[in-house]
Amino acid sequence: MDDFFFSGSGKCAHVPPAGSLDQQDVAAPEPQTEEAVQLQTGTYWLTRIVLLRSICFIYFVAFAVAYNQNRALIGQRGLTPCREYLRSVKQYVGGKIGGAALAYTPSVLWSMQWEDMDANLDNIALAGLALSGFVLLSGRSNMVIMAALWTLYHSIVSVGHQLLETGFLGIFLCPLWNLEQIPRRTPPSLISIWTFRWLIVRIMLGAGLIKIRGDRCWRDLTCMDYHYETQPVPNPISYYLHHSPRWFHCFETLSNHFIELIVPFFTFMGRRMCMINGALQILFQVVLIISGNLSFLNWLTIVPSLACFDDSALEFLFWSSGTARRTVLKIQNEDAAGQNPPATARMLIRRVVNVSLGILIAYLSVPVLINLLSSRQVMNTSFDPLRIVNTYGAFGSITKERTEVVFQGTLSADPSGEEVVWEEYEFLCKPGSVSRRPCLISPYHYRLDWLMWFAAFQTYEQNEWIIQIAGRLLANDSTVLSLMGHNPFEDREKPRWIRGEHFRYKFTKPGSTSAVNGNWWVRKRIGPYFPAVNLEGLRRYFQSRNWPQPDNY
Repeated sequence: MDDFFFSGSGKCAHVPPAGSLDQQDVAAPEPQTEEAVQLQTGTYWLTRIVLLRSICFIYFVAFAVAYNQNRALIGQRGLTPCREYLRSVKQYVGGKIGGAALAYTPSVLWSMQWEDMDANLDNIALAGLALSGFVLLSGRSNMVIMAALWTLYHSIVSVGHQLLETGFLGIFLCPLWNLEQIPRRTPPSLISIWTFRWLIVRIMLGAGLIKIRGDRCWRDLTCMDYHYETQPVPNPISYYLHHSPRWFHCFETLSNHFIELIVPFFTFMGRRMCMINGALQILFQVVLIISGNLSFLNWLTIVPSLACFDDSALEFLFWSSGTARRTVLKIQNEDAAGQNPPATARMLIRRVVNVSLGILIAYLSVPVLINLLSSRQVMNTSFDPLRIVNTYGAFGSITKERTEVVFQGTLSADPSGEEVVWEEYEFLCKPGSVSRRPCLISPYHYRLDWLMWFAAFQTYEQNEWIIQIAGRLLANDSTVLSLMGHNPFEDREKPRWIRGEHFRYKFTKPGSTSAVNGNWWVRKRIGPYFPAVNLEGLRRYFQSRNWPQPDNY
């Protein structure tokens, strides 16, 4: 009986009896299918697709946040109307809408009709959602689309340096007009790939250095004892991580220093070490995503880390028989055989553009590097008006106690009466009721909840918009109430008085009486944040600041 064995292709091959082989009997080996061949290292076609989709996922979330919240925050009846801000900028630069105004606040809103600013904000957000959604689903883009997304987001953001820089770099990943997923004549530039790698290096070093130079708890390894409880918007997992053993918190802090201060240098140590850097940075961000609601910040930080991987490393993300992978394999085979497409004028121009990008990023990185090396390092700052190359950092100092501002309203005519009943408003996510479970919203973002976290560290005089919220609540204004989670006066008469109370919050201890009773928090009153106010008392206050009277809404 003949013997059989399985060939590398998975098919049965016949083996002649011993001694019967000659040259004619040896069949040529069956060529391997494309699916069985691993992609070569050193090309970035698939990397480009992954980067573009990742960037546009963040854009999609950011524009969704803008569409749902911008009317209430910066719309015509918003807490800080952008129309008034643009008018103040126009006055500051000499009363004209020109180059100075655009340099101070780059925005397409300058060229729009200001009479219906809500519609302008909605249209910008919807256009951004449509464009980013297209790229996210198709994996296809060009410079025009990416430049449009960058311009649209630039028009509605006042603080968002990291997404603006990442989005700007994404423009140069793409061909000018072509919408092919893998445009043969526009290969991903190594310069473009390295701009993303340089971004993740700066992000992590900035974050690591600001910690070492900032709060002492980063040096004595105690910061993580407080972080989970005092971060802007904790999630349910934050509760359990906060109660981790002391040794685990020390390990977390040491790991943080290693990831942020040592690992970034792996980027410059060859392909393997660069990929280790990318993998560790992504894992680090995933841990941060799981442990708290830090908006889409950590999701965004994953994006430049993806540039640490080439096609060979990322091919597992693509179907082995898919068009993208087969096209890349064909291109690699052609390049290996010297069958490169002939150079054209457009290709030469593109090379000039890529080199120019590298020179621009290097030039704009000079003040950023100086800042990183400075003992007076600042974080999250831009040194150019278009926010192309920025300095980053987070949690340079850790608050040791969590304080919250709680809005309370009453129907009583006398707020100082003995029998007055104060009822509490709830925000969408931030701590309020001690029995409410922390929310889980990442990568989405409730901007007012975030701002309230900062306001609790300061006074209402430093955050006058707090008083504007109080006036809007007195009027049961639907614009502000859309940013709140619970209105105790819904379908009732308007409250007569509103006050702000200042509380100190702490997580309950597992197994304690409070925890057994279903409470996630315990709180203790610090005192009044702002005194009880009514509409009549706020009228002059609103007039002095040129705010619309809340009872006119």
